[in-house]
Amino acid sequence: MPRPDLHSTRERLRQGLTTASDELALARAQAESPANRDVFLRTRFPQAEAEARDARPDAPLAGLPVSIKDLFDLEGEVTRAGSVVLDRAAPARADALSVARLRAAGGVVVGRTNMSEFAFSGVGVNPHRGTPVNPSDPATPRIPGGSSSGAAVSVATGAAYIGLGSDTGGSIRIPAALCGIVGFKNTARLTPLEGAYPLSSTLDTVCAMTRSVRDAILAHEVLSGCRVARSDKPLSAYRLAVATTQMLDSADATVTRAFERTLKLLRDAGARIDEIPLAQIQDLGSIQATGGFSAAESYAWHRHLLAEQGEHYDPRVRLRIERGANMRAWEYLDLQRARVEWLQDVGAALSAYDAVLSPTVPIVAPPIADVAPGKERDEAFFRTNALLLRNTSVVNMLDGCGISLPCQAPDELPVGLMVWHGALRDDTILNLALHVERLLSSSFPN
Repeated sequence: MPRPDLHSTRERLRQGLTTASDELALARAQAESPANRDVFLRTRFPQAEAEARDARPDAPLAGLPVSIKDLFDLEGEVTRAGSVVLDRAAPARADALSVARLRAAGGVVVGRTNMSEFAFSGVGVNPHRGTPVNPSDPATPRIPGGSSSGAAVSVATGAAYIGLGSDTGGSIRIPAALCGIVGFKNTARLTPLEGAYPLSSTLDTVCAMTRSVRDAILAHEVLSGCRVARSDKPLSAYRLAVATTQMLDSADATVTRAFERTLKLLRDAGARIDEIPLAQIQDLGSIQATGGFSAAESYAWHRHLLAEQGEHYDPRVRLRIERGANMRAWEYLDLQRARVEWLQDVGAALSAYDAVLSPTVPIVAPPIADVAPGKERDEAFFRTNALLLRNTSVVNMLDGCGISLPCQAPDELPVGLMVWHGALRDDTILNLALHVERLLSSSFPN
């Protein structure tokens, strides 16, 4: 049975059917269960219990549990970003601004969650801290997706209602898709980066995972400090596109079946959907041939730490960061200019559409054993990582927004549908996602 979302629990609070302390006790039981092994790097339930007792039930988050990716500062704690090289760093002097906003809205922080080291992987394995297990398949331990791996599992298992994370190339949407929950990547400029360890200052986005689209809207409103303009526009009023270039390539049978079934469901409900080539996607390979923003900008931040403690990095992460060492200044400036031109070209191609529909990732979660740390599995890891990031990273390069919501049948492994567009289309994407979620829920009732 799907776990209740924050909205439904908040209504039960209003009716006196539960309390914030009761909900925290349930979250603690989940966090300490085998399903959440390697999910939390640190919990804070004694403090959380006092906060839940004092929570205002009329606050937006009503004293309910939220988890914080190890990328974000919590006052008095060391932020390690999933690494061991920051073990001796000074404790944070203040909460990250995004954490402060969640707390001000009544969120109770239950702990910090595991992640791919320095957020530099879409797979979610971590050789230092262990790898959270995707809860969708009790028979086979599967990857959770990354880099916000622990955040996804905490939400999917019921240990938190909101999982605060980040998305530089897909780090919210990938684990949301693989774990069967909702992940919304907003336009980057709308949410604050203060107090979060950087990967790419150009592409980093602070955002969250939830169990429903309406919870995603609420989390976004809290994190951005903006209200989402609601629309009663019918589904038939939206003009939608399916990008056929690259986005559908190498899709496995489960993803293909779920995506095609969802498109039919939408068309039958009156949605107007065009297939378009969007050939500009193919240009991203040449645009980023010298390593891209993440390599250049992460190397600028890590170069001194690598010189001192490089042997303690995840070798797979170190390899990707060090690609940035060879990028010259003129190549970085050329990359910036090429991105601006690409944004203009893609914007023109999508100007007639309200949103684009794609599989979030083209595969279901592979077994952890296939990509676990070890040189003999490096080739499989990098191949899987590239495939997982391929679709989602287009939205980051577009400076856009996108949401992943589950579209699988009950007997299938999780599959994500990504609804996306360019910058500042957030409200449209979220309103459309509500339509899609309602249709999928009616197609596969609980």
